[in-house]
Amino acid sequence: MKQKTTTPVTTPSLGVALIPIVLTIGLLGIQLFYYDDFTPHIALAIGFAITAIVGWSQGSRWKDIESGAFHVLHVAMPSIATLIVVGMLVSTWIASGTVPTLIYYGLELIDPQWFLAASMLLCAVVSVSIGTSWTTVGTVGLALIGIGSAFDIPVYWTAGAVVSGAFFGDKISPLSDTTNLAAAVTETNVFDHIKNMMPTTIPSMIIAFVIYLFVGGSSVSDLSQLEQINSFKQGLADNFDIGFLPLLPLVVVMTLAFFKVSPIPALFAGFILGGVIAAANYGYNFNEILTYAHSGFKIDTGTDSLNSLLNRGGVTSMTWVITLMMFALAFGGALERTSCLESVVGAIMRTTKSFKGLQTNAILTSVATNAVSGDVYLSIALPGRMYGPEYNKLGYSRLNLSRAIEEGGTLVSPLIPWNAGGAFVMGALGLSVAGGDYSALLYIPLAFACWLSPVIGILYAQTGWFCKTAEEESETDTQAQQSTSNKIENPA
Repeated sequence: MKQKTTTPVTTPSLGVALIPIVLTIGLLGIQLFYYDDFTPHIALAIGFAITAIVGWSQGSRWKDIESGAFHVLHVAMPSIATLIVVGMLVSTWIASGTVPTLIYYGLELIDPQWFLAASMLLCAVVSVSIGTSWTTVGTVGLALIGIGSAFDIPVYWTAGAVVSGAFFGDKISPLSDTTNLAAAVTETNVFDHIKNMMPTTIPSMIIAFVIYLFVGGSSVSDLSQLEQINSFKQGLADNFDIGFLPLLPLVVVMTLAFFKVSPIPALFAGFILGGVIAAANYGYNFNEILTYAHSGFKIDTGTDSLNSLLNRGGVTSMTWVITLMMFALAFGGALERTSCLESVVGAIMRTTKSFKGLQTNAILTSVATNAVSGDVYLSIALPGRMYGPEYNKLGYSRLNLSRAIEEGGTLVSPLIPWNAGGAFVMGALGLSVAGGDYSALLYIPLAFACWLSPVIGILYAQTGWFCKTAEEESETDTQAQQSTSNKIENPA
């Protein structure tokens, strides 16, 4: 019997590897800037098709390309499922009075002049405590959006502060999956990794805090928001039971998150409890709860601005961002399976001759992978795996690499709308770009802590500040071992 032969798969040259990337970016640019339409789904689908054609021309089989796309989608299914559950949770948390209660007490306790700075700090504390930016954004962040609306602060300013705080916590929490992933792929200790991120994290957070403090104070002076605040509070009090009971779902979710229960069961428990409280307190029947969970909560408070804030949630509110994630991730999976990403990163590595170039390229590679693949995990894992040996050759600690991929990976993820992180932020906070109004996307430049950190990291790379050599790391490890030994030999 004649043996079946297969065409060998080759890693494409840099020019060939760039074809699907450049053409897809071009399609996205034409749609956004020429047609003024931010719906990148089909452009990314065409990009996937172009990648498949390029891969096929280099010897890849369709089955392998398809497998690569489905593999990334499979890995991302927990994120997609989290988005669906958050949509359900938002609707029942409004119906049960959880979100209205948080907004009401926020209006009582938070001074508008401190609101943006306080929002960033609150989200940072919660995110560090529970180790997840997504849960922080979908719960505390959602309530802060409502409070900011009552203060008449533009939603993109509030969203910027929420994202800065939430993803700061995700970056430095030892409970965070991305923090542990960055340490794992670079073969570094997670606590050393967190400590080494402080030189970029602390300045970026301080700068962001000062900006939010200044903007909060200056904007409030121009607002006659007292009447608006009173109107919001009255509308909330008239339509919802403000008290401790509606806060129970939030307490349960935060407790489960603190004890490292997976996000999906933790959030689903919050959704169920919210539905039970909504039915018990307001008499909603089973069908109404299910309808809200699917299509979003609906109420007429008599105040249009309050209606627009409360009439949201449901699975259908997440379909735009979920399908965007799926298209982007499939495109990224095809690029990885056809070795296009590997070819581009390899070409960058071959041109890197110094530490400053290596560190800068590691940050920018994570940023670019985030933008092209739509997957934060790939943006950490790919450069983390590929750049590691180069740090050894130049005599520098891999802690520099772990910091670089966190800055370009974890922190940039929420700033790219078609990335899993950016899509989640837009869906959970209700940042709509429908009708040609792209003002909601202003949260991207206003999430100062997220983009300042990689900028400061690049500055350090050029100057050599806070960049450990392998020798310095070895000396630090020796001192730590001696200190531990002394404590054992001479206990207090």
